[in-house]
Amino acid sequence: MSEQPAPYSQEAEEAVIGAVIANPNSFVSITAFLKPDDFFFMRHSYIWQAMLRMHERRDTVDYLTLNQELRDLGWLDLIGGPAYLTQLITSAPTSTHAEVYGRLVERAAIRRKLITAADEIKAIANNEEMPIERVTSEAEMRLFNVTDQQIKREFVAMNEAVSEYFERVEYLMVHQNESLGVPSNFRDLDELLGGFQRSDLLIFAGRPGMGKTSWLLTTAVNVARIGGRVAIFTMEMGVEQLVQRMISMETGISTQSLRLGRISAQEYSRFVEAAGRISNFPIFIDDTPALSPAQMRTKCRRLQHEHGIDLIILDYMQLMNSGGVYQNNRVQEISYISRSVKELARELNVPVISAAQLSRAVEQRQDKRPVLSDLRESGCLTGDSLVHLYDEGHYVPIRDLVGKRDFRVTSLNTTTYKLEAGTVINAFSTGTKPVFKMTTALGRNIRATGNHKFLTICGWKRLDELTESDHIALPRVLSEQAVQTMGDRGQLAPRYSTMVEQMATKLKLATSDIYWDKIVSIEADGEEEVFDLTVQEHHNFVANNIVVHNSIEQDADIVMFLYRDAVYNEATEFPNQADIIIAKHRNGPTGVVSLYFDKTITKFMDGVVRKVDLGDF
Repeated sequence: MSEQPAPYSQEAEEAVIGAVIANPNSFVSITAFLKPDDFFFMRHSYIWQAMLRMHERRDTVDYLTLNQELRDLGWLDLIGGPAYLTQLITSAPTSTHAEVYGRLVERAAIRRKLITAADEIKAIANNEEMPIERVTSEAEMRLFNVTDQQIKREFVAMNEAVSEYFERVEYLMVHQNESLGVPSNFRDLDELLGGFQRSDLLIFAGRPGMGKTSWLLTTAVNVARIGGRVAIFTMEMGVEQLVQRMISMETGISTQSLRLGRISAQEYSRFVEAAGRISNFPIFIDDTPALSPAQMRTKCRRLQHEHGIDLIILDYMQLMNSGGVYQNNRVQEISYISRSVKELARELNVPVISAAQLSRAVEQRQDKRPVLSDLRESGCLTGDSLVHLYDEGHYVPIRDLVGKRDFRVTSLNTTTYKLEAGTVINAFSTGTKPVFKMTTALGRNIRATGNHKFLTICGWKRLDELTESDHIALPRVLSEQAVQTMGDRGQLAPRYSTMVEQMATKLKLATSDIYWDKIVSIEADGEEEVFDLTVQEHHNFVANNIVVHNSIEQDADIVMFLYRDAVYNEATEFPNQADIIIAKHRNGPTGVVSLYFDKTITKFMDGVVRKVDLGDF
């Protein structure tokens, strides 16, 4: 069977160019959708590019000026000379239908691109070495890149970037009451954040019972009420439960009454009216359990294409799975999910708000207001903890690494259990905190916060979850050097050195780079300034000759915590007060916004904002 020719329309290409030359005013509307690579014939692509250059300079596009532009670019002979331009003008049916001709050219170009995408998808599908999740994701990306007519980002010159920003500032000076992003309709929160900014990832975290889902739904309804299109991904509740809460917020009828169907005639009237109003809100709900980033991206792309999206709400990130990318390492899986959600926010250019659970460490403190360390996937080490530098082959106190980056430490590949290099992208102090001293049977010891994680036979565990029956990972190949180095620094008890020597023969028989050492004690050891690293690749490093976890770098642009004192203190002075603590704001100020929370209808309403000393935030 002979191969079919690529779709194109020579007559439409000639007609649209001739019509524009005859009537330059039509060019503005057509160039909004028609690009040089949409033309099948190269000569027509050259002409369209020349027209675009002239339009950007605000030069008039006519026969004479276009002829000169093509000559200056060296393209005049390539397109057939001045005679071909004359031919295009005289053969154009009418300049009135220039946009119609342009649409014919665009449709043919889309068909060609779809054929190319289909060939690429076929090649991807035949690659049996590629995981099926990646096959479907790559295939969808090829398809949506065509159907959405996405424009690839190019380098932006500084003069262009400054010019656009200058125009933006001038616009804001004139429209000072206009929100910069998607408004939450919480007055003080919008004042502090400037609305939810496009392409931002916002983490909204709190302990169970604080009302995270209620706040997210209140926000969704607020945005939808003014016409904003909201996508909600819920993995904790079903669609009916979310609708019930929305109805309760709108009617003032308690969720308990709605759940049991015990509503009066007057309440029923409000119920019917609210149900009709809410049904017209541009809110789209997906309650697929254990959603993967690839599935979420596919659904969002489709929704963006069909309806548009102004805000994405995810409830919540820790209930997602990676789709098989990280099956045996939950910490790396969460990091991958967080990074993927941030990439989605940038790709679709919409804000994404994700709920998140906080660690139980909040409950163990007298002051139960959450801080950023409650959200991190790891804790911190004391400043004298010795970090093994991979390239130099020696140990350095972690406090001496603060402020440095792009150096390599010894890290464990938890798939092969081999020691490899890991690149540090952040070394930092996290303040003064209570620490514990852990000692192993071989005399290794380390001082860390209770939420710092160590590798056990059963996976990563926080220090405050470890017991004397646990065994943790020690790097075998560093043992001889470590005995000398750390013994000189007084961090290896002398009485254990003989035991190490006796075990040396057995250790060398092991095929992996680690062995498991039993914990003999964990003791409180005061308060001290503590530090941590962010390590790429395997998210762990060797300190005090022990494999320890690192701190996962947060992908979020904004981190907000929900705190209600009434959850912990029934006698509180402000039983209906809910504080939104903005603990991290990459491009603006932090602070606290106080809202009113009605527990019976699980609804948040405006309160007041106040500035506070955020301390460790």
